[in-house]
Amino acid sequence: MLRDLAEADWPHRAGLKALTAALGAENIRWVGGAVRDGLLGVPVNDVDCATLLMPAEVIARCGKAGIRTVPTGIEHGTVTAILKDGPVEVTTLRRDVATDGRRATIAFASDWPEDAARRDFTINALYAHPETLEIADWFGGLDDLRAGRVRFIGDARQRIAEDHLRILRYYRFQTRFGAALDDVAEDACAELAHTLKGLSRERIAAELLALLALPDPHPTIARMRARGVLGVILPEACAPQVALLEQLIAAERTQGIASDPVRRLAALLPPSPDVAETVAARLRLSKVQRGRLVSAAERSAEDTADPHSLAYRLTTPLAIDRLLLLGGDARRLADWTVPVFPLKGGAIVARGVTAGPDVARLLQTIEARWVAEGFPDADRVNQMLAEELGTSAFRFD
Repeated sequence: MLRDLAEADWPHRAGLKALTAALGAENIRWVGGAVRDGLLGVPVNDVDCATLLMPAEVIARCGKAGIRTVPTGIEHGTVTAILKDGPVEVTTLRRDVATDGRRATIAFASDWPEDAARRDFTINALYAHPETLEIADWFGGLDDLRAGRVRFIGDARQRIAEDHLRILRYYRFQTRFGAALDDVAEDACAELAHTLKGLSRERIAAELLALLALPDPHPTIARMRARGVLGVILPEACAPQVALLEQLIAAERTQGIASDPVRRLAALLPPSPDVAETVAARLRLSKVQRGRLVSAAERSAEDTADPHSLAYRLTTPLAIDRLLLLGGDARRLADWTVPVFPLKGGAIVARGVTAGPDVARLLQTIEARWVAEGFPDADRVNQMLAEELGTSAFRFD
């Protein structure tokens, strides 16, 4: 059952009321994710606004009302209104003139249904009046939302031909909102999966990671592989890796460890640093994401023997990644703070050892003992130093 939109918090934000006063309630409608999520009772962060006004008029009216604007996508009719309770993208009604699967040439429109018709899914084409919150629904989005059905607007193949990324968006939205599969959408995505090759790597990576960040993407990932979609964007993900993803998700849930999309991506790859490097480069992941993916690929069975030592050597997040992927218990690291080695080179020099290689070697030796003994306190470390100085030959000043 859908909620009354008036029960949601976001329509009552002071900033939205100010924006409505500035642009005129007859000229704008809230649209897209905020409306959809508000009806479902899901928390809303970003609010989008569709308007009959041209961008220049939006800027002028906002300026007169003291609302700062940024022309974030003015060539496509989008102006961002900077409000105290969060920015709002205000976009002039549009219609597509030409599309090539990656970008669209648009023209401004003056008809709400025409603007709605160019959107991807029926559940994303719900428009709400800013004052009455009455919902305008031209494509059965409310019924689809009630049924947990993700359905393309109009002809699914045409919608995908307009923007190939809609294939991955379909799978993400279906995972998040779908209770039942739409056969027409499923067949269209599988048939046109090859068109994903024409998309930018960054767009593919963003959608794939967004899908993997959802609570349980495994059934969708398995279906994408079975239908030949996953192989287009991630050919390294074979059946054992998809099974490992399922095990990883179960381990995260059982152990109470927050999920991570890069860790889940690592589960879909064979444990090979070279493969991880290749995938990170292909998807143009950030330096941090690449490092995490490669570290996970370097996992070995020995890593589960001493989780604390592993975390000290790698950092806690990287250690948790490896433990979960190996089927180990990462709970021992959940509230554990990596200790600081209490011995410094100056303390060794103060004991008379000549500064240089001997100091470095002593530090390494004692640190290894300290880790092996489970990170004892400073008194024990000083005792280790005395033992090493008494049994080894060093140059003393």
